[in-house]
Amino acid sequence: MHTYSGKKFNPLNIESKDICIEDIAHALSLLCRGGGHFPYFYSVGQHSINCANEAKARQLPTHIILGCLLHDASEAYISDIIRPVKVHLTNYIELENHIMQTIFQSFDLCINKQDWDMIKQIDDTMLEYELDMILSSKRKKAGKLYSQPCFKYLPFQEVETYFINLYQELYKKL
Repeated sequence: MHTYSGKKFNPLNIESKDICIEDIAHALSLLCRGGGHFPYFYSVGQHSINCANEAKARQLPTHIILGCLLHDASEAYISDIIRPVKVHLTNYIELENHIMQTIFQSFDLCINKQDWDMIKQIDDTMLEYELDMILSSKRKKAGKLYSQPCFKYLPFQEVETYFINLYQELYKKL
């Protein structure tokens, strides 16, 4: 694969040296949530920022906030597959897990199972709010939000810049 920053590597055999926050921020800012079935462009990058800001509002440790920002980072390298399909693609899940481990290692991020469960809970809650606020699904909410996420359309450049700045702010605190 060829990345935005000019790196060339095999995503099936990804290594720490292949990981670049600029590639992740750029790709996720251009990748639409929900398989593109929202009424306007809402990126995985914006979702990730919202998740990180939610973790921050809950006053969680920095490594969990950063984990929330990066929880979908594998999608920068292997794209996104909607949840109802992804659970049936065991090879994809294995590859995704390997890429996520490599990403976390490359950023010196130690995420244990309890941390990951908290990150996924925030991710699930944010998804429920996205479905309600963007798709007007009127579904039962998965939990309370402590932050005020931005669900409006944002240009990809704005999301990309915010993502990188938030990453840098959090990484300095680790």
